[in-house]
Amino acid sequence: MPKSAHLYSSLIKRGVMTLILLYGAFWSAQLQAMTEPEALAVLTGRDFSAKEEALSSLVQQNPSYLPSLFAALDSGDLFYRKSDKQLVIRSSGHFSALLDGAVVAGDASMFKRVGVNNALREQLSQLAAAITLKNPDPAKRLEAIKGMLGKISASQADSLRQLMVSESDERVKTACAEVLAFFDTQSAEASIRKQAISVLANAKNPLILERMTQLAEQDSDSAIRQQAATAVKSLERSQKFYSGIETLYFGISLGSVLVLAGIGLAITFGVMGVINMAHGELMMLGAYTTFVLQKWLPGQPGVALLLSIPAAFCISGLVGILIERSVIRFLYGRPLETLLATFGISLLLQQAVRTIFSPLNQSVIMPSWMSGTLVINDFLSLTLNRLFIILFTLLLFAALIWLLKRSRLGLEVRAVSQNRAMARNMGVRSARVNALTFGLGSGIAGVAGVALSQLTNVGPNLGQSYIIDAFMVVVFGGVGNLWGTLVAGLTLGVANKLLEPVAGAMLAKILILVAIILFIQKRPRGLFPQRGRAVEG
Repeated sequence: MPKSAHLYSSLIKRGVMTLILLYGAFWSAQLQAMTEPEALAVLTGRDFSAKEEALSSLVQQNPSYLPSLFAALDSGDLFYRKSDKQLVIRSSGHFSALLDGAVVAGDASMFKRVGVNNALREQLSQLAAAITLKNPDPAKRLEAIKGMLGKISASQADSLRQLMVSESDERVKTACAEVLAFFDTQSAEASIRKQAISVLANAKNPLILERMTQLAEQDSDSAIRQQAATAVKSLERSQKFYSGIETLYFGISLGSVLVLAGIGLAITFGVMGVINMAHGELMMLGAYTTFVLQKWLPGQPGVALLLSIPAAFCISGLVGILIERSVIRFLYGRPLETLLATFGISLLLQQAVRTIFSPLNQSVIMPSWMSGTLVINDFLSLTLNRLFIILFTLLLFAALIWLLKRSRLGLEVRAVSQNRAMARNMGVRSARVNALTFGLGSGIAGVAGVALSQLTNVGPNLGQSYIIDAFMVVVFGGVGNLWGTLVAGLTLGVANKLLEPVAGAMLAKILILVAIILFIQKRPRGLFPQRGRAVEG
């Protein structure tokens, strides 16, 4: 190529590059100088780079609607009206204006969703975190900082270091130190990496454990590898410890469910000698009571749940009294015949529910105060619904113990359970006590169904899932002994959760059943046998 032609080509390339740089600088300056309406208009376009600049501009101006804008963008509910580019937020089937929240009329065809790509989502999460870091609520700041672990850039690290200087909350400062230390583990300087490992050695977080493992295996400095390996051992011990606590918690929660299922049966089976195969269906009625009340009180699941407790007790209790007066009272002393009769009643109740509510499972809404988790640390989180089930079981058990120990009905029930003939001779109306006792056990089964509705779907077969476990709890704990029911239920729940990781869910149940059979061979009356002349004779 001639020298002049080569020079001419080089000049053209430099000129084009200069024009491109000037053009980019011009538009960058224009975007940085964007007003609020201009930034909102850019969001309705298709240029994602311009949208990133528009969001940064809005963050600097910090309008009051900014959190709503970020939330709508993140969930895909930010739209604009095609006719005038007005930004709106979709919620519950209607559209409301972003700026003032006023309802915007029009059908869905008149609006178009604001497009978002992966880069914009990443920027959105970073900007949202940056805004949250300025929140006056320390809990919000702590949540934002924890979400930045392993995701910050060098500029964000500098911002966090500045934040630590003015931060007053110790938990937030500790979280900042961990995020910065995690970032420093990527430093090229060995001294900085060593200091970062010493900060993270006691942090309880799976991501930190993973990072320490990488350093222990891949770092170029042998001293750092050894230091990281020591940190890994410490973190793994903490993880195993909290994993054991979590397993124990799930075992106690499962045991609480078993106690709820068995505590009513302990009264009807233990006190009255009735093998009630319809006990599971009485629990089912309590669960459906919760479902119906939530339909009657839409939008108030918490109120419906609280009202369901006395309502389910009354409904299942009345059904139990009806069963006792119409069928069971003719079959006392014949347990096998009560088994067949109540099995038939259970089929009738299942079919009645299928006819009224359909055979499909129904979902019950969990109240907001029961949803979510209680975070102890990043190795241990406890689900709130199971925590409430445990507390509810203990309260119900305490109330039942008080009723049996302190009330006249409880005195008569204990007298009949220990010696029915003697109690009748002492003036106790055994027929009335039988009806009330069966109603009490049935009502408690209904309350148990309310609790179970928060753990599983409500359906006609709900009771069948728990009836066998309920009998196992009652027999293992000691027929008619409430303390035995509590201990047996919790013991079986914890044992089941301990065996599941080793043997699997199905084999764990089989092993527990075999263990109970062997135990009953040695102690036929269970852990806490009932005492009394009729029992011992």
